[in-house]
Amino acid sequence: MNKRSLAALTAALSLAPLLAAGVPGQRAAAAESDAGGSSAPTGSALLRGVDLDTVTIPELQARMKRGTLTSSELTRAYLRRIEAIDPKVNAVLRISPTVLSQAAASDARHRRGTVRGPLEGIPVLLKDNVNTFDMPTTAGSLALAGSPPDTDAELVGRLRAGGAVILGKANLSEWANFRAAKPTSGWSAVGGQTHNPYVLDRNPCGSSSGSAAALAASLAQVAIGTETDGSVVCPAGMNGVVGHKPSLGMVSQSGVVPISAEQDTAGPMARNVIDTAITLSVLSGHHTAGADLASGLTEAVTRRGGLRGKRIGLWRLPSLGADVDALMTRTATRLRAAGARVVEVTPPYQGRLAELEFPALLSEFHRDIDTYLSSRKGPRDLAGLIEFNRTHPAEHTCFAGQELFELALAAPPTTDPRYRAMRAELTDLSRRSIDETMAAHDLDAIAAPANPPAWTTDCARGDNDVIPSSTPAAVAGYPSLSVPAGFVGELPVGLLLMAGDRQDAKLLSLGAAVEQRLDAWRAPRYLPSVPSGRAD
Repeated sequence: MNKRSLAALTAALSLAPLLAAGVPGQRAAAAESDAGGSSAPTGSALLRGVDLDTVTIPELQARMKRGTLTSSELTRAYLRRIEAIDPKVNAVLRISPTVLSQAAASDARHRRGTVRGPLEGIPVLLKDNVNTFDMPTTAGSLALAGSPPDTDAELVGRLRAGGAVILGKANLSEWANFRAAKPTSGWSAVGGQTHNPYVLDRNPCGSSSGSAAALAASLAQVAIGTETDGSVVCPAGMNGVVGHKPSLGMVSQSGVVPISAEQDTAGPMARNVIDTAITLSVLSGHHTAGADLASGLTEAVTRRGGLRGKRIGLWRLPSLGADVDALMTRTATRLRAAGARVVEVTPPYQGRLAELEFPALLSEFHRDIDTYLSSRKGPRDLAGLIEFNRTHPAEHTCFAGQELFELALAAPPTTDPRYRAMRAELTDLSRRSIDETMAAHDLDAIAAPANPPAWTTDCARGDNDVIPSSTPAAVAGYPSLSVPAGFVGELPVGLLLMAGDRQDAKLLSLGAAVEQRLDAWRAPRYLPSVPSGRAD
């Protein structure tokens, strides 16, 4: 179901008792009038007294268990928000044709007392590089816009088994930003340009652009992103939400459009750490552990002193600008006031990692995309994909080139000793950069800015996205987590936390305490623009 048919579907739904914002035409008009305004779309997030901007999965589950809320009501409320708000943001590519029947089935399970898991009845958006048998999976490319894949990605199967309602697909940076030398994050030939909900002419970062922007606009309860290096944590930070890049291998990559098996992972994104952790528990297949973790996180959010005694290394990255550096200073002060010990650090080997990562990814992309394309209808390999792009002008309406594809086609194969030496050195140095820094200062985590303030979106220029903070954990396969840190003017900045391998639960618990202390989230105002300055 595309977005054009969404309006027809929602018009047929009886939603007046569910939303405080009025009838569809009134909400759409209010949303339109807010395009240049100072507040979010009128009454947009209210559902029977539930504020969709701030409600958590445990709170929704408690209401559904009591029978005061149904998944169908919740799902219809999100469909309504998509209809009213997404025309501004352009984050949602398509709605699942079975979304209402999925919600009805969840309601039936609630009535029988046979809920499937911690995401029972919760609407989830998927980045459109995650295979679904009942919807196209395009990676943003017209080359894959025909028939859907034959089967779901393994992680989608886990979401369904955990009770999730698959709401639809989110836009992304085409081919996860691995096509052109000067890409524009949030643009794809299939979906067009996604906008940052806080300031609409600003960029959402990528490549999980639609996932993050949709969450900022409260168009779903949670979303799934993917990351090779920065593609979950940067858009999370730039859109003021939470994003977790799990330890490599914790979430299956089977059925996800690849860049590199050595670094790729899907990860959960949400408006709060608790929902992120619960979603990770389902994605990783550890429902029971996830329930315990969620309970612990709930306690961490509500109790005082969650940061007391924690040791955090602050990697300042002044190259991201004086405004971001000043925000990091304020953040450190607030964490210290909560009892944390914050020391300044600079993880080693970053220059060498920057030299080696891209050449290694080229070889891995050629290997892995050929394997993926062989399972889909359309171009059968990278050479065929390059030819497709050459002959389809619509693929060149924003960033025109495919230089990365061409470089990958010519890169050494992954059997080449030169490649093997690169990847071995990358793995060693990236892990040492984190392990040695944490050991030298006895740290619980390393913290850094996740992003600069969002730059203006400009197809001719491309991105301003030299953001080194995500690289050590991405290359090492270690977990990282972005939580809202504050704002530079109207533009959100995230705090990136990283730790050692398989320390995901501890990192999420620490993130919940940081989230509580900083209390930095606020709803977007959908401003059309702000004065140019350092954030350009």
